[in-house]
Amino acid sequence: MNRRHLTAAIVALAGLATTLPAGGDALIDNVNGLTLNRDRQVVRFKAMVIDAQGKVVRLIAPDEQPPKPTKKNPGPRYDWRADMKGRVLVPGMIDAHGHVIELGLAALTLDLSDTRSLDEAKAKIADYARANPDRQWIIGRGWNQEVWQLGRFPTAADLDAVVGDRPVWLARADGHAGWANSAALKLAGVTAATAAPAGGRVEKPLGVLVDRAKELVERVVPKVSPKDRTAAFLKAQQILLGYGVTAIADMGTSVDDWMTYRRMGDINALRVRIMSFGLGIENAVTIGGTGPTPWLYDDRLRLEGVKLYADGALGSRGAWLKADYADAPGQRGLGFLADDQLQNIMSRAAMDGYQVAVHAIGDRADKQVLDAIAELSETYKGDRRWRIEHAQIVDPVDMAAFGKYHIVASMQPTHQTSDRVMAEARLGPARLAGAYAWKTLLDDGATLAFGSDAPVEKPDPWAGWAAAFTRTDAEGQPVGGWHPEQAVSREQAWWAYTGGASYAGFGEQKFGTLAPGQRADFLLLDRDPMTATPADLRQTKVLETWIGGTKAWERK
Repeated sequence: MNRRHLTAAIVALAGLATTLPAGGDALIDNVNGLTLNRDRQVVRFKAMVIDAQGKVVRLIAPDEQPPKPTKKNPGPRYDWRADMKGRVLVPGMIDAHGHVIELGLAALTLDLSDTRSLDEAKAKIADYARANPDRQWIIGRGWNQEVWQLGRFPTAADLDAVVGDRPVWLARADGHAGWANSAALKLAGVTAATAAPAGGRVEKPLGVLVDRAKELVERVVPKVSPKDRTAAFLKAQQILLGYGVTAIADMGTSVDDWMTYRRMGDINALRVRIMSFGLGIENAVTIGGTGPTPWLYDDRLRLEGVKLYADGALGSRGAWLKADYADAPGQRGLGFLADDQLQNIMSRAAMDGYQVAVHAIGDRADKQVLDAIAELSETYKGDRRWRIEHAQIVDPVDMAAFGKYHIVASMQPTHQTSDRVMAEARLGPARLAGAYAWKTLLDDGATLAFGSDAPVEKPDPWAGWAAAFTRTDAEGQPVGGWHPEQAVSREQAWWAYTGGASYAGFGEQKFGTLAPGQRADFLLLDRDPMTATPADLRQTKVLETWIGGTKAWERK
């Protein structure tokens, strides 16, 4: 995006709110409205009153009749009224775990997520390099050797065959591995004799670096400029609003990311609500200082906590397991921190009131985090809302701890549909009882908060919602669902994408449902999500996205 287009995008976005009526109470009328109450029951309504601050005043039930006007009481007067022509209206969806700037950067650089083979990826890389001769580096993401059915990791030689004149650095789909060509490895000083840092792995033959080993190359990759970071944010925001995501937990906010959000807020270009978790304790403390920030920009931005990592990802065999990988004997993944290191960092964050969210995918990593929470809960009382991000592979014997310590299980339903074949290969059938175990965790007392991990998956809550209560993918496979005993109900899944996701970031007093006092964040849809078949639910089209009683996006 060039400077002229970037400026035009900011001006257009900032001006959208000024085209709408403003003033006192307003009536959002003639809707087929539905929301969930705190008891996870569906509430239907035909109209909604909102105030000048963009908050819900009340819902008007379908059978409610207006009082007959009299001279003394002529009836309610509204500063403006919006006739929604009988369309479906629901609360805005909340993504409990995403990476906002990375989502935008992925959309603006080389995207390999749609490639189905190594040869297809190489052709796309070559085309991109030819189309961008002035780029000093070729940067992108989205490759997945499991989808390619390659049977191995790609190598530097594979990349050299298509781009040899400049460095190439491509993140894996999960973001936990990077693929470099020889030019990039040479600039980074990485050779066959280079030792991997703790928590990392250098694959041989050279080319792929896993988890902490990525830093060997990333330190020489050019930094993203503030202008490009702004462009990435605007692109990500449009993507999120188009899917009906009105709030997102940004899991791993850097200081540069935070400054981007502040710049956008300062010029009234911040629409989506961001619950920010600093990338590690240093970023969190630099941003927040003595603790979480207040809500800024009419409840659109807040640094809430700190994001930590206990291990890597299953696809790159970085997830830390209690036993060997079934398809790689002798490997158990990568634990990033010793038990006492993790506990000390979590304690440092909790000491200043930061909420702690820890990435843990493998069962050994989950056990490490659970043990740390058990220990810290003796010192840090009150409503801490400890979060475990992903919790993909949990030993069944450890699941009860989620409820015991009131832990938020921040999970991504489409990970299950994308990963199931790979998970079977990595773990073997005997170790799948605790894999993507939404129902068991919920029954054991965990709070479920659903998200996408975008850009790892598309930030599409409708696909995630359908996956959560069917355990099937977009093609309806496998028939009957993969481990269907772990499916949750349609209502439970919806709550995990709204009230549960808001609660997970201490936002439930601000947004997450449509009820008096809540921010009027809502969507107009082309169908009723409670009566749609799973296949139809996946095809849901968002017609308009409103945040705080103001239209933020509409389908063209």
